[in-house]
Amino acid sequence: MSVPFVYPGFDPVAIHLGPISIRWYALAYITGLVLGWRLARHLVRRFPVVATVEQVDDFLTWATLGVVLGGRLGYVLFYQPALYFAHPLLIPAVWDGGMSFHGGAIGVALAIWWFCRQNKIPILGFADRVATCVPIGLGLGRVANFINGELWGRVVEGCTAAHCWLPVAIIYPEAGPLPRYPSELIEASLEGVVLFAVMIALAQSDRLRARFGALTGVFVVGYGICRIVSESFRQPDPFLGYLAGGLTMGQILSIPMLVIGAGLLWYALRRPPAVPVPGR
Repeated sequence: MSVPFVYPGFDPVAIHLGPISIRWYALAYITGLVLGWRLARHLVRRFPVVATVEQVDDFLTWATLGVVLGGRLGYVLFYQPALYFAHPLLIPAVWDGGMSFHGGAIGVALAIWWFCRQNKIPILGFADRVATCVPIGLGLGRVANFINGELWGRVVEGCTAAHCWLPVAIIYPEAGPLPRYPSELIEASLEGVVLFAVMIALAQSDRLRARFGALTGVFVVGYGICRIVSESFRQPDPFLGYLAGGLTMGQILSIPMLVIGAGLLWYALRRPPAVPVPGR
């Protein structure tokens, strides 16, 4: 048994510049996009080449729009449509929080489709390179959630404020006196570290890179699994609670990802490579 940690109450603002405040969450988005952009520039040059580094540079703007607009609209539609439809002026207020990964994923998918059609780039081949980079931003975003002291974990059964069998249990004073799972860090580990390790390892394979859609399928399935598992430790949003079958909204939205990702994998692996793989 160990004594639970007490959440220290980090300042959600990373940088104060007079009247301007830059939050950790914003820095997580910016850093994730920049690091993903740098990695994508490297990946598109590997066999088979699917785009130029200049095209990756151009796509960064569209990726940013897809993440921000899709993430915000996804939150509005999936999580609190009644509130935002009643008060539409609140929709653009992203500084008050409220982003959805599933909405952001749809936004980026549409951005990839449009950008590749305009530039005559193989859509699934380009999507594979982008998907490999996404866990960077996911992990950083979850760390920012922890710094903000939001998205608390569920109460750890069998623990008190003085003793807990889980060494990493955390007490969030705003959530009550009982220890909770560090759900933000669990999600950062699964969606960020583990998923990135899997994606970057598979992206080393010439065979998989040549089967357009395979890496995207792995990412979509992998994220769905990681999100469903990690949500089992996270307290549901108070305005939604548990939904059908005791699932959370995040779990429900992740179930279609398993189907879509499996379909992409089946499509990619049953077709011949987009270009012949050297030595095969």
